[in-house]
Amino acid sequence: EVQLVESGGGLVQAGGSLRLSCAGSGFTSDDGTIGWFRQAPGKEREGVSCISTSDGVTYYADSVKGRFTISSDNAKNTVYLQMDSLKPDDTAVYYCSAGPNFITPYFYCSGYTSQRSSWGQGTQVTVSS
Repeated sequence: EVQLVESGGGLVQAGGSLRLSCAGSGFTSDDGTIGWFRQAPGKEREGVSCISTSDGVTYYADSVKGRFTISSDNAKNTVYLQMDSLKPDDTAVYYCSAGPNFITPYFYCSGYTSQRSSWGQGTQVTVSS
């Protein structure tokens, strides 16, 4: 069973930075697509950025392109989301998710997750103006 634990959230002023971490355990060789999603109160869940840990292909939502960077450290089973130039609109609970390799980062972030997908408990990010 895959378990994911997010960390790194917090309160930051607009223009600031945070780095989120997603530490995983129980991965199989098929669990290679990792994504960061967020959900703000009253809004639908949004795929922010996803990565294929096997070939490094990444995807970013237009709303975060150029400001956020996703990366993976396969030796540590950890995926990071570096968030720079944060805006109040980035305020949300951020969730990490792991899914099967055959779903590309683009489709995974677009919501084509799987019944096999695993989710973390989420970490709150609050950006003040």
